[in-house]
Amino acid sequence: MTTLKIGDKAPDFTALDENGESISLKDYKGKKLILFFYPKDNTPTCTVEVCNLRDNYAELKAAGFELLGVSPDSAKKHQNFIKKHELPFPLLADTDQTVLQAYKVWGPKQMFGKKYDGVYRTTFVIDEKGKIEGLYTKVKAKDHAAQILEKVA
Repeated sequence: MTTLKIGDKAPDFTALDENGESISLKDYKGKKLILFFYPKDNTPTCTVEVCNLRDNYAELKAAGFELLGVSPDSAKKHQNFIKKHELPFPLLADTDQTVLQAYKVWGPKQMFGKKYDGVYRTTFVIDEKGKIEGLYTKVKAKDHAAQILEKVA
């Protein structure tokens, strides 16, 4: 689990999105950013989460937010996921886990008795100055947009 907390400076990052375009935290300076980390494209809970953000995208934008998703999936997988679900926001292909590790959301997990390294589903809301103003480690996939809007909008 992340050791970052509200009030901390968000770790800088630069990574490639689904189109091979470089995206950095500094690209969002002066804007509020919802930076959400999820384990894997096209899995049930991850799909519910991104579709909830998609369905509430206009409301999130109206509240002043930009959105950026991050998973260790490849750019090609992200392209297919975006197309299939008509996602209006970019997804970073963090295949080497650089961004995941910077935000301390990559580490040991266990499912059905099997141990492996993976992504801790976590969302950070980063303010216009690059500080963490919201942190969600217990993401409600079906109501994630409402979860964010009720606290920081």
